[in-house]
Amino acid sequence: MRLFFIFLLIFLVGCSTNYDTLAKCLDEKDATFYGAFWCSHCQEQKSLFGSSVKLLPYFECSTPDGNGQVQYCTDKGIKSYPTWVFADGSVMEGVVLPETLAQKTGCSIDN
Repeated sequence: MRLFFIFLLIFLVGCSTNYDTLAKCLDEKDATFYGAFWCSHCQEQKSLFGSSVKLLPYFECSTPDGNGQVQYCTDKGIKSYPTWVFADGSVMEGVVLPETLAQKTGCSIDN
């Protein structure tokens, strides 16, 4: 049942909101989304941003073969995906709603 509501939320968010302003602001505020191409939760995180995903400050942590993590992510202490790291050094792990990211960074959401 929980999964149904997550997909419903993703669908509704993707249909009704453009997150270009938020995605650009996250980058300007030095928030970084660390993930891996094979990570289903990272795909879920990306889907919340719809077509604005291309503007997210995303860093790919997986090695191309999917069997390891690149050194940069290891050095940053990334242990799970998705992970958001903010300019103040705080960290949020797991899927984070765009509204929560906006609140955390002081960014706005424009429809």
